[in-house]
Amino acid sequence: MKKILVPIGTHPQSEKTLQYAVDFAQHIGAEIFVMTAFNSPMAAGNLSNVVGKIEKSNQEYLNNIIELVDKKGVLIKTATYVGSVIEGLEAIDAKLGIDLIIIAPRSMDINEDLYLGNTTGSIIKKTDIPTLLVPRECEFTPIKKILTAFKSGIVTDSSILKPLLLMKAAFEANVSLLLVKTPNYTQEDLVVDPSLMDVSKKISITENQTTYMGVLEHFQGKKPDLLCVFRRKRGFFEKLWKKNTISKSEFWVKIPVLVLPSKKNE
Repeated sequence: MKKILVPIGTHPQSEKTLQYAVDFAQHIGAEIFVMTAFNSPMAAGNLSNVVGKIEKSNQEYLNNIIELVDKKGVLIKTATYVGSVIEGLEAIDAKLGIDLIIIAPRSMDINEDLYLGNTTGSIIKKTDIPTLLVPRECEFTPIKKILTAFKSGIVTDSSILKPLLLMKAAFEANVSLLLVKTPNYTQEDLVVDPSLMDVSKKISITENQTTYMGVLEHFQGKKPDLLCVFRRKRGFFEKLWKKNTISKSEFWVKIPVLVLPSKKNE
C-alpha cells in the first residue's frame, strides 16, 4: 500500500481528514495524493482562461489545507481535475494506481440524518478502490483490533482482501470475523472462503435482520479500532445500489471503516 488518495471538498475541517491520512501514511510508508475536482463553467468568452483561474484557485485551496497539517516527512502531491469527483478519481487511479482512498463520512453529528452523503456514497458505490472512511473527530492511533463483518462467506476475488492483510501486518493487528446470517441467506453464504479464514481463525456467527444489527450486537464486546466491510449488492451497504446515500438509521459508528470492493460478480 504505497499510494493514498485524499479527495478534498469544501468542508471547513477537511484538514482533519488529511492529518489522519498523513499519520496513517507515515506508519505504513506511503505517499499521499490530495485532489479536488470542479466542473467546467458554461460561460461565454475565453473558457480556457476561466478554467485556468478556477484551477489556480483550487490549487491554492489545496496548498492552504496542506499547510494546516503536520506532514511528518510524508510526501504529499496535489492534483486538480476538471469534471466530477468520480471521473477525477478514476483518471488518477488509471495514471498512478491508487491503493487506498481516505475520506470522511458526511458527518458524525448524531442530529444529522446522513452517515454517507451523495459524494462519499457515490465513491463507495462507483469505484473499485478500497476506501477508508474516517470520521473527522478521529485522531490516528495504531490499529490493534479489526472486526471484519459480512453476510456471505463467498469471496469471488481474494485480491480484494489485500488492504485488510496489509493493515493486519503493518499494525500487527488482531482480526476477528463476524458472519451475520440475515433473512434469505443461503447455505453457500455460510461457507466461509479459505482466503477469509486465512485472515483470521477467530470467527463468530450470529443471526440478525441486517449485518449492521449483527455488528452492534458484538461491538461492545469486541471493541474494535477498525470495522472492515464489503461493498456488495448483497453486502453491508447494499442500499447504495438504490440511492447514493446512507442514513444514520441504517449505519453509524464512530470508528474508521474500511470498505473493500468486489472485483468480480457483485
